[in-house]
Amino acid sequence: MKLELVAMSGVRAASPELTAVGLTLPGFLERSKVIASLPSLSLLTLAALTPPDVEVSYREVPDLAAETEPVRSCDLVAISSYSAQIDDAYRLAGLYRERGIPAVMGGLHVTARPDEARARGVTAVVGEGELSWERVLADFSLGRLAREYRPPGGSVYDLARAPMPRFELLEVERYNRLTVQTSRGCPHLCEFCASSVLLGPRYKVKPVEKIIAEIRRIKELWPHPFIEFADDNSFVRRPHAKELLAALKAENVKWFTEADISIAGDPELLDLMRASGCRQVLVGLESPDEDGLDGIEMRSNWKRNRADDYEGAIRTIQSHGVTVNGCFVLGLDGQDETIFDRVYDFVERSGLYEVQITVLTPFPGTPLYERLRAERRLLVEGAWERCTLFDVNFVPSDMSPEVLQNGLVDLGRRLYEKDFIETRRARFFRDLRASRPGRGNPSPEGKSHDA
Repeated sequence: MKLELVAMSGVRAASPELTAVGLTLPGFLERSKVIASLPSLSLLTLAALTPPDVEVSYREVPDLAAETEPVRSCDLVAISSYSAQIDDAYRLAGLYRERGIPAVMGGLHVTARPDEARARGVTAVVGEGELSWERVLADFSLGRLAREYRPPGGSVYDLARAPMPRFELLEVERYNRLTVQTSRGCPHLCEFCASSVLLGPRYKVKPVEKIIAEIRRIKELWPHPFIEFADDNSFVRRPHAKELLAALKAENVKWFTEADISIAGDPELLDLMRASGCRQVLVGLESPDEDGLDGIEMRSNWKRNRADDYEGAIRTIQSHGVTVNGCFVLGLDGQDETIFDRVYDFVERSGLYEVQITVLTPFPGTPLYERLRAERRLLVEGAWERCTLFDVNFVPSDMSPEVLQNGLVDLGRRLYEKDFIETRRARFFRDLRASRPGRGNPSPEGKSHDA
């Protein structure tokens, strides 16, 4: 049996203007491009759960229209896709079916819209794929592949069972970073975030020994790798985090991750992050002040209650030699057109080394999508190609969609102006020298890996 694994990897802005701006402004769509260029860890994990007598291949499709050989010879194809490329993924599945090859799809979008996937002739794998993959392959081998697979009632995947991903299937030289998952989920349950809502009810961590084994396997293929932890919120469980970082110190790797602002309150953790090779942490600040933060979390107002501490927290993290990539969401309820200047002023005051701006995006399956639909504020229902984080597909509460879209572009031009970027980065190293007299300072090594 031959199994083809295909990752739809090309995330592009739907708006031609945004695409043009992204090509000329460094950093505007940079994080999106980084995400698009990462290998599919979920497919590599499923490959590891596939019996050894199955011949497995892996490839990425950034642009289906540019593929000269969209269909490869195989018996079964499994396709992963973000919402923004889901239509291309369905088209590719259709091309395989025309050759008599069944297609299986899973992930966040298919979990949110399994009926849509089935209607396109695809077998839908809902939820955590590890819990269903053995049944998928067994049923296929018996000629009875079902139209949908779900985990057994109430079951949750234990990351202690996680296999070694099949990193050897990759052409490693094509990437500037590889991914390792250390945890799954996030306790904050933000209204606009799909992963914690759709892929499990609780936060969980992978055993440290498994994480280190994965990093060592990557080092066998790539002697000096840059690692991105494929987590929604690393370090929620501090004992596990500190055990992991202590073990990482001996591995001599550079790495990037995402975490919440609370890490600023743990100097031991920050010291371990720097000592173990952390070059940057992405922090979802969402708004530069309380406006827009009220109610974005469904369990508490955790971020709103910390907004007054944002600037001090950024300075604290960066004083430990770890750069902060502050992420802002434009168009939150309560934000008017002054938000663009307020974000710019905050970035200037705080000295953020890196900044990411996105627009509020109603992804399928999120409470945000359902609320905006109920309020008749979606511009086009089911316009998944606009789920890029840069294309507006809703009516904001305090400005027009056009003001939001144009404000994103204008703010991007200002934030990613070369002199402004260089000024912030020079400030980071100047402040770091001032905060660590006589202790030596990190060089800008790894800047090509900045998110």
